[in-house]
This record gives sequence, C-alpha cells and structure tokens, in this order.
Amino acid sequence: MASLLHQIQHQSVTIPAALPLDSGQSLPSVTIAWQSYGALDPDRSNAVLICHALTGDQYVASDHPATGKPGWWARMVGPGKPIDTDRFHVICANVLGSCMGSSGPATPDAATGAPLGMAFPVITIADMVRAQAMLLDHLGIERLHAVIGGSMGGMQTLAWAASYPERLRSAIVIASAARHSAQNIAFHEVGRQAIMADPDWQGGQYYGSARAPTKGLAVARMAAHITYLSEEGLTEKFGRRLQARDIKSFGFDADFQIESYLRHQGLAFTDRFDANAYLYITRAMDYFDLAEPHDGRLAGALANAKDVRFTLVSFDTDWLYPTAESRRIVQALHSVGAAASFVELSAPFGHDSFLLDVPALDRIVAGALGAGW
Repeated sequence: MASLLHQIQHQSVTIPAALPLDSGQSLPSVTIAWQSYGALDPDRSNAVLICHALTGDQYVASDHPATGKPGWWARMVGPGKPIDTDRFHVICANVLGSCMGSSGPATPDAATGAPLGMAFPVITIADMVRAQAMLLDHLGIERLHAVIGGSMGGMQTLAWAASYPERLRSAIVIASAARHSAQNIAFHEVGRQAIMADPDWQGGQYYGSARAPTKGLAVARMAAHITYLSEEGLTEKFGRRLQARDIKSFGFDADFQIESYLRHQGLAFTDRFDANAYLYITRAMDYFDLAEPHDGRLAGALANAKDVRFTLVSFDTDWLYPTAESRRIVQALHSVGAAASFVELSAPFGHDSFLLDVPALDRIVAGALGAGW
C-alpha cells in the first residue's frame, strides 16, 4: 500500500527556500500539501489554520482520497458549522514528515531520485510550524484569525503562539499538552519498535518493493489506539463480550470483540499511512517540550504571546493528555498576563473526544472563533 499511497495527487506547493531544522540540518526546499475551504476576505483577515493530529492529514472536511471516508473533522468544519466556512477561510496543511503530500521520508532524494527513507532528517513540532509559516507566506496571509488544533494539533497551536505570536489573533488548544510525558514516549517507543522489528521494514527502504512493514505498523496503531480511548468507553462498547462466537476458542483467534476491533483498526490504518512517517512524527511529538529552551519555564515560552486570546479544552476521561496538562498551560498564560479561558468537558470517549460528537465542544469552538469578530 505504501507505493499506492504516494501516487495520490494532492494540492501542494514546493517552496524553493531552505527550511532550517531544530536538529541543525536543513531542507533545501520544502513541499507542503494542503486543503482550503471557504473564501478568503479581500483584506485576508478571516483565515483560520487547523493543525491536525498524529494520524490526521489535510483532508479535514473533504473525503479522504485513499479511503473515501469523510474528512476527520467534517462534523466541525463547513457552512454553518462551528468552524463556519461561510465566515472563515480554513486552511489545513499536511505536516512536515507526513505521508499525504508534504516533504517526508517518501520524498525523492534530489541526487538519486530514490525516496529518502531514513535519510530524511528528524524533525520537530517547531519545524512543522515553520513549514506552515512558509506556506502562509506563499499564500500571502500575514496574520491568522485563529490557529486551532487537538492533540498534536494543539502542540502545533502552542508552538505557533510561542514562535509567531504576532501572526495570530487567537489560539484554540484541545486535548493537548505543552510537553510529552514519559508515559507518552513509552507508548510511542513500543510502536516504533514494532515497525522496525518487522522484517519488511528493510531499514526504512521498502518503497518500491513488494514488501512493506504493514504488520508492524498495524501493531503500532493498535497500541496507540488504546491510549485514545477510555476504560469507561471500552467497557461500555465492548466489555468482555465474545466476537461472533458463543464460547471461548481456547486458542489465539480474536475471541473478544475488543481484540477484533483493535485488529481491524490496525489493518485499516495501513491503507492510509506510511510506516516511516509514523516513526518521524511520533519522534517529533516525543521531543516536544515548549518550556525546555526557556530553562524549563513554560511562562518563558509564552511570554511574548500576551496579545493572543487562548481557549483551552480538556476532557475528563482523557488519560493521554489529562486535564492537569491544560491547567499547567493556563497557569503559565495567566502568569504572563495573557487572556486564557479553560474548560474541562465531560465525555466518555477518552482522548478521541475531540473528534467525536461532543456538542459542548462545538459551542466552545464556535464561541472562541466568534469572539470579537
């Protein structure tokens, strides 16, 4: 599937300017794929940037070209919806390092024409944001009405506020954190090791071959997917119910519904994502610590964002990015005099709540975007 995935044509631009990276390396040019929705006002004041999560992409409100499924936030973005495309020009760019058209491990080497694979440099959340800023420069958008994102998208939103506070009016951070915890890193490492232990990974040079590390990627997705759910939600949806049988098999087939569900999620994921991209993006998330360059002071990272209006949302069943992480951000913002509102919502879906039907979230997002508009 990896070769088919990279044959899909996307709306993209290649910017012939060097992109400096946190690693000390640089990309001589950068390709960024994106989708946009709604008209841009003549004064270019109504642009909203949506930053996607780890396994998301630019197809926020349009059918995915690989799977045919609706956009990952189609319930949130569109005419008359909370992110109203009758009012706002909405942009969502595929992150640097991903596999839906932006520069990443599948990008051809300029010298050989072969995919870079593991020769692609390790990137960070800040690098992703620099690439997005380059896209906005190309589009002639100097200032954003808002940047919004959930999970890894929330990390990018915070990085936008820290690096380019003069370029955004408001920031909406949902189910996210200002750093990756040891537990988060641990789960990601399990996934990376599953991919690299797959014999078909071939040191990352599987592009163009008949083999790709789909088994390892599926296991990585299964492990990660557990962290996106809550115990309450899993118990309600699956419990200990058996899958298509009345008695246990006393073997290693998928006896339980939850086993069957996770296997399906893992295999389906390999149809739309690249294993190397998963390695690079999870590493970028693990390196994320907004306070680290400021002697561990989160307030220092956000000191220049006093004029940005912040809205933060957490969910009571999210144990991946628990409410305490959002409170930490709010406290830092208040300490530097920034306007920040925060709410913890109750939802049974765990971390995935920001993607699912939570009407209170719709109202908060619509209100935050409309404030002072």
